[in-house]
Amino acid sequence: MAHRLSKITTRTGDAGETGLGDGARVPKDSARIHALGDIDELNSALGLVLAEELPEAVRAALLEAQHDLFDLGGELSIPGHKLLREEQVARLEQALEAWNADLPALKEFILPGGSRAAATAHLARTTCRRAERSVVALARAETAAVTSEARRYLNRLSDLLFVAGRVLNRHAGRGDVQWRHERKKS
Repeated sequence: MAHRLSKITTRTGDAGETGLGDGARVPKDSARIHALGDIDELNSALGLVLAEELPEAVRAALLEAQHDLFDLGGELSIPGHKLLREEQVARLEQALEAWNADLPALKEFILPGGSRAAATAHLARTTCRRAERSVVALARAETAAVTSEARRYLNRLSDLLFVAGRVLNRHAGRGDVQWRHERKKS
């Protein structure tokens, strides 16, 4: 494979445009670039989770998700290109089902927090929800710009990150941080 990033500073974006994977130039504030930026931020948020002590199953799933997000970025950077597959969505669903099976049923809403690892998973979850909203906005702005697998993948990944927060609290010997809706107000 050739060196893809031999020159980082190109100055080609100084006028407020950037290049897509197919060579087209688009404004940096376009819906497509906004979605790509949110996917990139999500990938960085997963990197933050991966910097924590994690059970191997969580680590493996999130590392694979980082690679999937690069696939999604490639898909979004070349209009009409498809890289995410149904199998990647199914893999998230399988992990989600397996992890959730070992957790107690929720009887109340939970707050993001507990252990540091769980808190980073919840931060990644909210970043994923924002990326999902950006991808949906792109789909509305540009006909056939986003595959159904892309939208479904982000939706499942945010669910997985919610459950990962719960799993990571258990791994740290903590429970969920319950929302107390009937707490005293001062």
